[in-house]
Amino acid sequence: MKKHRKTDKPEEISPGYHCRARIWIEKDGETFVGFGRIVLLEKIAEHGSISAAAKALKMSYKHAWDLVDSMNRNARSPLVEKSTGGKGGGGAVVTEAGAKRIQEFYDMHKRLTEFLRKETDRLSL
Repeated sequence: MKKHRKTDKPEEISPGYHCRARIWIEKDGETFVGFGRIVLLEKIAEHGSISAAAKALKMSYKHAWDLVDSMNRNARSPLVEKSTGGKGGGGAVVTEAGAKRIQEFYDMHKRLTEFLRKETDRLSL
């Protein structure tokens, strides 16, 4: 390993090493949002339907609905509003609060990724 003077930048660690972490937000011990739930919210916004979002993610409607229900119960205001069927069928929209949670999650994820990159650079493996 190359020796450095105090003013040298640390050498790049061996290729292949990376610090990794997953992030999720809990409320009272129950998952509120994590990466998968955020992707589900994005798919609902894209497709206008929980059912179509579930299909796009290859998950059951029941599982998608349970995740949406959990997020809505744990949020201060609903992240998804569902409309019942009728002539045009039902649908779902991601609310302003839901859009804000998506953005906050990605902002936090970006900060975590940057922190992990810096920590990876500090490794001396």
